Amino acid sequence: MTNTQRNSVPRVKILGVNFHVADLESAIYQLLDGGLLVAPSGPGMSMDLVSSGTYRRALTTADIAITDSGWMVLLWLICTGQRLPRHSGLKMMQALLRTEALWGAGTIFWVMPSQVESERNRRWLNANGILTPETATYLAPMYGDGDIEDPALLSAIEAQRPRLVILCVGGGVQERLGLMLREKLNYRPGIACLGAAIAFFTGGQAKIPSWADKLFLGWAFRIAQDPRRFWKRYWQALRLAPLILRYRDRLPNPR
Repeated sequence: MTNTQRNSVPRVKILGVNFHVADLESAIYQLLDGGLLVAPSGPGMSMDLVSSGTYRRALTTADIAITDSGWMVLLWLICTGQRLPRHSGLKMMQALLRTEALWGAGTIFWVMPSQVESERNRRWLNANGILTPETATYLAPMYGDGDIEDPALLSAIEAQRPRLVILCVGGGVQERLGLMLREKLNYRPGIACLGAAIAFFTGGQAKIPSWADKLFLGWAFRIAQDPRRFWKRYWQALRLAPLILRYRDRLPNPR
């Protein structure tokens, strides 16, 4: 995809982030041409965007930002009257796994959050025709705040040169990690920050029916599965309402 084609893709700026509002197929086409895709959550937009400089830079310089947060899409409709398509991380993962160009061994490199998740995810991927050898996975360490450095990950990706790198680590971390990879890798793969999306298929997260995802109810299924872990996170997303009401398309002031 040329720079002219990238610039012609419909986008809407919300809180300083240029969101992709064309269809998912065009997002995949651009991603496989190389670059960073982010899918910021409501809590990420309401908290990390104003508290983390590295997270802000990742979102505001991302090549593709998809509208993962149904809460954000609803707030934008209320505040502006503009109806945006909602492209969740779950929908994006489904679309990527249906892309035949990514079915070959070593085409995708996965950064996993734990050994248990890595083994579960690889079993499911291999059983469903997405060939994923153990060498095409990397266990993420516990990253600190701020800029991320991981020379071992850079070396592993550069040795294999996959077409796509999918980051399955938590929100707030994966965006900073993706930014580092885009800036420091010696070539330009697609880098997709999709967090736990793969776990909805493999059983690591509560399964979300397609109708619930379309109705912006994925949060309810996650809270029902693990209320102690998720209720506070989604409560924090309420702070997104005054931010959008005040700033609309402008980047909020940092805290």
